[in-house]
Amino acid sequence: MPHLNKLRTAVPGESGGDTAARSLTRLRTALTLFFALDGFLFAGWVVRIPAIKEQTGSSPSDLGLALLGVSAGAVLTMTLTGRLCRRFGTHPVTVAAGVLLSLSIALPPLTHSALALGLVLLVFGTAYGGINVAMNSAAVELVAALRRPVMPSFHAAFSLGGMLGAGLGGLVAGGLAPRTHLLGLTVTGLLVTAAAGSVLLRHPCPAPAEALPSDEPAPRRMDRRTRGLVTVFGVIALCTAYGEGAMADWSALHLEQDLDAHPGAAAAGYSLFALAMTAGRLSGTALLQRLGQTRTLVAGGLAAAAGMLLGALAPTVWLALLGFAVTGLGLANIFPVAVARAGALAGAGGVAAASTLGYGGMLLGPPAIGFLADWFSLPVALTTVAMLAAGAAMIGYAVRDASVGDASVGARQRGK
Repeated sequence: MPHLNKLRTAVPGESGGDTAARSLTRLRTALTLFFALDGFLFAGWVVRIPAIKEQTGSSPSDLGLALLGVSAGAVLTMTLTGRLCRRFGTHPVTVAAGVLLSLSIALPPLTHSALALGLVLLVFGTAYGGINVAMNSAAVELVAALRRPVMPSFHAAFSLGGMLGAGLGGLVAGGLAPRTHLLGLTVTGLLVTAAAGSVLLRHPCPAPAEALPSDEPAPRRMDRRTRGLVTVFGVIALCTAYGEGAMADWSALHLEQDLDAHPGAAAAGYSLFALAMTAGRLSGTALLQRLGQTRTLVAGGLAAAAGMLLGALAPTVWLALLGFAVTGLGLANIFPVAVARAGALAGAGGVAAASTLGYGGMLLGPPAIGFLADWFSLPVALTTVAMLAAGAAMIGYAVRDASVGDASVGARQRGK
């Protein structure tokens, strides 16, 4: 990492300690705003998908192909953003990606064909993948400097931003055209990026203090068996992230198309899901302390499966909304648990491998749902979310003894 992102950390009590603490506080606030903005803008886009589908005259499979543009752009960017962060620093790359994301969200309403929509979503996906890698990397640096487990608060901010973005979208869906709504999001995004980005650019993240001695067991080396187990936990993450992506892109369309919901009520589906995810993540540490990681994973997977079956097959809007909320609660902590178990097995390499598989599920799930909806129906396609969530629960139970015990793994999770 270049020197622009490295400063000496002042020890509390020494000259400059208060200044360093204030700088870290400002950085945490600014990064929290970027996480919230990311969720807010993404949710603002997904609740207008039904209107964009009608505007472009796309079939479900055409829409699925267009949505693949988000996936393709994000995957391409994720492979390059790490290099950009190493060269220019995580803070400038986060700000640049925030500007591009804010500008690109205004593009979908300008399209009138599935092909054009796919091309502009490629730009949107590029920005989305870039800001996720850059701001998470910046957050990792800040967590190391603070030496406090504040990472869950950033992801809770993302979920909260998604809930607010979906809620606002639901309120304006019946009265504002998609072009006006998304242009308003562009202006909002640029203003937040200017405010929070100026903090990131003025306050580079300090270098972390020396690591404290740890009594946690050392992770295994990435031998063949360990690599296989890490892949298993990555598959668990993929199964649940598939559901997150499907809910983001298809829940509103399901409610509006299959259950004749008002556009505002349709947008409430993702809003409730995001609210439940936020609540689940905010209470995740207490849940892990009480149940342990294996039981949290299994219970979450089964709850998500039941909730998604209800959401996909319910005959009324209100039952479907209830199912979406249960799905959000169930999925909330499975991804972090899977990644933590991979980290217990193989350290940072395990975390990286499992996370990559997980994000793949989030990116490839929506297009898969589109193809299945065209071949069968959207409700049937959404039941695959329940199938994969149940599969994640069964796999998690099958490998419950594959890593260090729940107590030490729980300690590792609480220290994240």
